[in-house]
Amino acid sequence: MKTLDADYFVVGSGMAGLMTALHLAAYGKVVVATKGRLADCNTNFAQGGICCVMDPSDSFDKHARDTMIAGAWLGKSPVVHEICEHAPEGIQDLIDCGVKFACKKNGDWDLTREGGHSARRIFHAGDITGERCESAMIRTVKRHSEISILENTIVIDLVMTRRIGISGDNRCVGAYVMDKPSGEIYVVRSPNTILATGGCGKVYLYTCNPDSATGDGIALAWRAGAKIENMEFIQFHPTCLYHPQAKRFLISEAVRGEGAVLVDKRGREFMKKYDPRGSLAPRDIVARSIDSEMKRTGDDCMFLDIRSKGRKYLQTRFPNIYMKCMEFGIDMAKDLIPVVPAAHYTCGGIQATTDGRTSIRGLSAVGECASTGLHGANRLASNSLMEAVVCARLTAARLGPHPESFARRAPAIPAWKTGSAVPPDEAVLVAHMWDEIRRLMWDYVGIVRTNKRLARAAHRLKTLRREIHDYYFRYLVTPDTLELRNLAVCAELIVKCAKRRRESRGLHYTLDYPKMAKRPHQTVIEGYRG
Repeated sequence: MKTLDADYFVVGSGMAGLMTALHLAAYGKVVVATKGRLADCNTNFAQGGICCVMDPSDSFDKHARDTMIAGAWLGKSPVVHEICEHAPEGIQDLIDCGVKFACKKNGDWDLTREGGHSARRIFHAGDITGERCESAMIRTVKRHSEISILENTIVIDLVMTRRIGISGDNRCVGAYVMDKPSGEIYVVRSPNTILATGGCGKVYLYTCNPDSATGDGIALAWRAGAKIENMEFIQFHPTCLYHPQAKRFLISEAVRGEGAVLVDKRGREFMKKYDPRGSLAPRDIVARSIDSEMKRTGDDCMFLDIRSKGRKYLQTRFPNIYMKCMEFGIDMAKDLIPVVPAAHYTCGGIQATTDGRTSIRGLSAVGECASTGLHGANRLASNSLMEAVVCARLTAARLGPHPESFARRAPAIPAWKTGSAVPPDEAVLVAHMWDEIRRLMWDYVGIVRTNKRLARAAHRLKTLRREIHDYYFRYLVTPDTLELRNLAVCAELIVKCAKRRRESRGLHYTLDYPKMAKRPHQTVIEGYRG
């Protein structure tokens, strides 16, 4: 079996992964693995921007307070302040990569505002901020001699010392990976594995996430024994474009930040009856309000109204959104924009510190797959890219200057064993189980939950996990099987966390416990010990 050695093994190619790799390249050899192309990640689809206090009338304390309020006071205050205060350094890192953020004619930053924010503090590059950041980082990474890139490479499982017969503290020493085009399985051996794999939006039937968002890093870490935290908090973006041909297209939070209001099909505004902030309320409230209105009226969607801004302004401020809407016959300047909520962001994940430390030695987690305590029960708009770029810097600062002595005595890792597995002959089973998981999660573990719905989901998921386990060991592994296996783990973790939270807080709303508990608590699931 081929063994590829690296000082640092980064899994994932979004902002968290690439920025971590760029910082670590100053200290040693970095290998970056991604399931598809480098650009196949959630970062590339981010429209709104990145939070960073820059206006003299704003402050880090105000940003931290907005974050805590949006997170229903479940966020960890020291973490929130630390990440907010490091945001300017993260913005500079992106500028150093070549990102050109929007400026006013006088040269000042053109900061915008989004739902839940009390001030303008969003750096943006039009309405394709994520794409601009991702492309700049990719160009920089490809120029770096110390960074090797493995595209179309999927991680099967992490290599743990206890499982390969090495005594002492259990730690991660790399991973078994599969080259998707050839099917070759080999190992990447490293004293430092950094998971930056994004969230698990594809666990739901309706999501704005790319197909790659199957929660791989969270499932890998849990199977390795890492602690998982707050998985019940799945953010549903309130305004996904509702059109049969519009796959995964978001109408950015920034559209509401610039004056759009939510209305029903008759043009009547409805958000004020749910929250005094109206259409600028945080995402959990807006998504739940839209869901409530759709159920009350029986309508398939609600609408955004930004017609008051005029065509010239809309084409300048939101060129990509304007063009995409026009492709579907919707003119933002004169038409209402049909929208529905869709699964968007995983607020929980692998329990981690701001500098990426997990409960497993040799394993770090950065970005959406990590639960640092920034988001609490609901992510404040545009805090995700801020967290990714800040925690990438902090993680590299921890790992880089202090190389593990373990690297000098790298263990021999046994070859991948196929046992009696045979080539799969019933791929339809994988597709069927994938579809069933996503539908039951949407129906039973969605925006509004109950004990009965969660119990039904838990019962069916237990059966599906057993069926997937049998299938996994009976047949040779394929990328589809690996993603299904990870998806099922994430679905079960979400349900387990949701059943333990007997209150309604932020993104977790249950009819059986409609009130918020007086004292906030984190929901922690211990890692797999088998």
